Amino acid sequence: MTKADIVSEISKKTGIEKVTVQKTVEAFMDSIKFSMMDNKNVYLRGFGSFIVKKRAAKTARNISKNTTIMIPEHFIPAFKPSKTFVGEVKEKTSK
Repeated sequence: MTKADIVSEISKKTGIEKVTVQKTVEAFMDSIKFSMMDNKNVYLRGFGSFIVKKRAAKTARNISKNTTIMIPEHFIPAFKPSKTFVGEVKEKTSK
């Protein structure tokens, strides 16, 4: 499902114009993105959490040049679904 599909579905279910729904969806995504860029997690009860994970520094190998490089500590965005969300998906897909 794409963002356009989500916008269309919300528009059909609510009767709100697609342009308004698209602006709302994009504003929602921007607020999550900017919160995570500020190192703040976003918790949506019953859905899941958008969290910032810390990756430790590590040594990696460039196989083609046979050299080692150091990858510095960095942060990545991640999503952790809630237990109820996981349960609903398991129940629906197992039938």
